[in-house]
Amino acid sequence: MRAVQITRLDGPEAIEVNDVAEPDGDIVIDVHAAGVAFPDALLSRGLYQYKPELPFTPGGEVAGVVRSAPEGAHVRAGDRVLGLTMITGGMAEVVALSADRVFALPDNIPFEAGAGILFNDLTVHFALRTRGRLMPGETVLVHGAAGGIGTSTLRLAPALGAARTIAVVSTEDKIAVAKAAGASDVVLADGFKDAVAELTGGRGVDIVLDPVGGDRFTDSLRSLAPAGRLLVVGFTGGDIPTIKVNRLLLNNVDAVGVGWGAWAMSHPGYLAEQWDELGALLASGKVPAPAPQVYPAERAGEAIAALENRSARGKVVLTFR
Repeated sequence: MRAVQITRLDGPEAIEVNDVAEPDGDIVIDVHAAGVAFPDALLSRGLYQYKPELPFTPGGEVAGVVRSAPEGAHVRAGDRVLGLTMITGGMAEVVALSADRVFALPDNIPFEAGAGILFNDLTVHFALRTRGRLMPGETVLVHGAAGGIGTSTLRLAPALGAARTIAVVSTEDKIAVAKAAGASDVVLADGFKDAVAELTGGRGVDIVLDPVGGDRFTDSLRSLAPAGRLLVVGFTGGDIPTIKVNRLLLNNVDAVGVGWGAWAMSHPGYLAEQWDELGALLASGKVPAPAPQVYPAERAGEAIAALENRSARGKVVLTFR
């Protein structure tokens, strides 16, 4: 089978597509599309906390058709499904997964969109529902709003109870992406604190979801309303910020870590609980499917580089069939 491979840690430009042996496992899936995420860029340079042995295939999520499944499994041959490999192995023509990482793909979701659902949407669902304790009527601000996590937040937050979403983007050409994903308001990163104060009449927002980090962290804390929560999802901006905890005390706000993968792996059944809610929202149309940027598998290096250089618009996926 064809598989994307990282054979040396020289970044996305060194990524190859090679022929490798097909895997064995409980549920074997013929992959139609595979999601691309920021950890793939870090993995390509050896900068991720998990360091697999070379060569390896990146990719944490797939959409495809079940080739085979054990008797009694919740899916069977011919079913359209989504699957989580979590960190590696997804960018290949065939994957083999345990049953708890395979989910039925709603009939109204095409494979390309499906490949962009699990990693980002389950992360955002965990952030807003479990860690952020989003309440009906609250306002959510999201950084990196034109990226995968950002557009996922704009799609999901209203269905989970948010009354308003404020998107923060780095450049004017990304405004249209955030609006298309459902943002109530869009502001530029430069000067976002003052813009948010004006939009909220000085009150601030209830939740800031931040996958970017860097130098905007302090102004994010300042943008919170009393009892607000800043959700730390990642550091695509490169720098890991520090925090003076007196800001939390004086303003009665929280800084909350969001490590979805670690939580899901240590809480059996949690992924199924998430999918029960998210799958129903997608199937009903209450949450729209993502509109990803689609690359053929042969351009995997280019696709991963788009996340590293922050030129990606929304979710990025690769197609294999």
